[in-house]
Parts: sequence; structure tokens; C-alpha cells
Amino acid sequence: MNWWTSSLTDGNKGASWKAMNIQIFGTKKCQDTKKAERYFKERKIPFQFIDLTIRGLSKGELDRVRAAVGGLENLIDKNGKEYAKRNLKYLVHNVEEVLLEHPLLLRTPIVRNGAKATVGYCPEVWGSWL
Repeated sequence: MNWWTSSLTDGNKGASWKAMNIQIFGTKKCQDTKKAERYFKERKIPFQFIDLTIRGLSKGELDRVRAAVGGLENLIDKNGKEYAKRNLKYLVHNVEEVLLEHPLLLRTPIVRNGAKATVGYCPEVWGSWL
């Protein structure tokens, strides 16, 4: 899905166009995910919601998000129920493999716009994408 916007410059009908392809990865129960959805709905920006209880990130998606947010450690939710449930605090594990196998370990929401991505509720960053 693309969202096209035009901007007005100096009162003239300008020719500045941007395409946005927003994906929100999260769960329906997550409050920050709900806030992210509301942020884009209020601005009439279409987005694709991916429910992590149904489908996780592919290896390619995880690699692109990792590059955008500065590493896997920024993606894993060490304070979440799933992390405690799986006793990962006490186990040596490959973070990438665990995140691919158990997407509920991801911090949410993950919001992607092409090569750009954020983790958590980041309206100031999303505003810079407009």
C-alpha cells in the first residue's frame, strides 16, 4: 500500500511527493501497538498490520529491521512474559534463532517504512517520515 502526499511551498501547489509503505508488527493486546495504529489512522495513512501471534518476521525482514534499529538486542523484550516463560534469562541462546522461532519475544510495535524501522511507540520518528 502506498500513501501519496503533496506539500504546498510558498503558497504554490508544490510538486513534493512521497510514497509510504507502512507495516506494523505487533499484537492486538499491546497498548503501544494500538497507539501506533491510531497514529496512522488519524493521519489517514494506510498500513498493513501483522499480528505476531499469527505470523512472525521472516529472516529477511528481521535482518532489515535489525539493521534499522541497531541490533537484535534492541528487538528482544527481556521484560516480557514470553521471555520469562521460556527462562531465557538463564539460558545461553542465539537471539536471532529465538526471535524467528518465537515472535512474541519481540518488543512491539515494530513499525516499518521501507528500509526504515522503529521499535516501540515513536511518533516523533514517524512524523519525520511524512
